[in-house]
Amino acid sequence: MVIENPDSKIQNPLMLLRQLEWRVRHAVENVLSGEYRSAFRGRGMEFDQVVRYEFGDDVRDIDWNVTARLREPYRKKFVEEREVTLLIVFEDSPSLNFGSGAQTKREALLELAGLVMLLGAVNRDRVALVHAAPGGHMFREPVRGRGAIMHSAASLLAQPAPEVTAGAAEIPWRFLARAAPKHSVMIWLGDFPPREQPEGWTVLQRRYQCMGFRVDDPWERELPRDEPFAAYDPTAGRLVTLEGSAAERAAHATWKKEREETWQNLFPGPLSRLVLSTEDNRLDALVKFFHARMRAGAIR
Repeated sequence: MVIENPDSKIQNPLMLLRQLEWRVRHAVENVLSGEYRSAFRGRGMEFDQVVRYEFGDDVRDIDWNVTARLREPYRKKFVEEREVTLLIVFEDSPSLNFGSGAQTKREALLELAGLVMLLGAVNRDRVALVHAAPGGHMFREPVRGRGAIMHSAASLLAQPAPEVTAGAAEIPWRFLARAAPKHSVMIWLGDFPPREQPEGWTVLQRRYQCMGFRVDDPWERELPRDEPFAAYDPTAGRLVTLEGSAAERAAHATWKKEREETWQNLFPGPLSRLVLSTEDNRLDALVKFFHARMRAGAIR
């Protein structure tokens, strides 16, 4: 099994973000089009005015008569349209340092967070960030524009991983209720172990569109079956040997069941939660997620 040093961090956040940004722009131009906005915002039914079409707008709203007359693209704007604020909550915990392959869960989850923030930048939305770790949290207020959002995302990717046995992250739930405007989109990224629903969660669900993003390791989904194996436990800071006994597999099945119950209690709607493997393409998973929300009209 491959496991990164728990004290390590991404060495060049800006270089990684520039690579991700190219992939995001390519996806928006060739795949996502208006799905990102429709997935979060919806389309108002009452016509307001015609405005110049800009990169990232929904092509279905183009007013072809005005476009032909003025010889540049214009679109219809609807009364219900509003600016989106994305509130990214990254719950950092030692358990994210687990990885049975080339990447740890934490590395994959950080990349996923970076992609979401860059999607906000490309679509001219405001992006806020809360990085919650054992011992405290970092807050970056909502900002708009490529440079400001890139800086905020780089600050997230540069955060060192929590130390072994550091305990649970301290998420500032009361603060979160004031961290972004009402009707913002709150995306909570974390490991989501079995636990009680946090106090005040129902208030946040009423205030924001709440979504959960999680990355699983293949060994979490199914334990290797051939022979005993050793794995690094980042929460204990030591190697453990699993024999593959019936008792171990039963305990693993119980943990999976309890974790899934916690996950679904937090995010009851299937289109409010995204789970992918460390082996999955993160951008492809996001594209499928936005397509599914758009098709279902999952707008609050």
